Amino acid sequence: MMQAREVGAEIPEIEVRIPSRAEWVALARLAVATVAARMHFNVDEIADLKLAVAEACTNAIQHARESDEIVITCRIYHEGLQITVRDFGIGTEAERIRSRDLGEPRVGGLGVYLIRALMDEVEYRVERDSGTVLTMFKRFGDSSR
Repeated sequence: MMQAREVGAEIPEIEVRIPSRAEWVALARLAVATVAARMHFNVDEIADLKLAVAEACTNAIQHARESDEIVITCRIYHEGLQITVRDFGIGTEAERIRSRDLGEPRVGGLGVYLIRALMDEVEYRVERDSGTVLTMFKRFGDSSR
């Protein structure tokens, strides 16, 4: 479960909305990389963040039927960065994702495996009529993952 955190004073939240199409995933990666660079994450951490966001957006595009857009929200905290990826479609059930053994990658589940391996905290929430919300948190100084 995500813990409450104190929001940074300078830029508490950045939101990017992209069409739910593969050609727009690069914009989400670039936006997150820009925020992470401004926060002074190192190169390896930024690469992890970009990959996790790309996987999250790709999953949303593939599994969130009837979703026209994806909303990526970055929240800046003193200890790291929280990224939320939200779609507005009917997608995969969170219970199935949570109960799956994520210790080993498998065909069709590599994105979830990578996200969990790259980020410090990951939480899925499916809202029956309004889509899926994936919240991820990356702490500073965690390039050893």
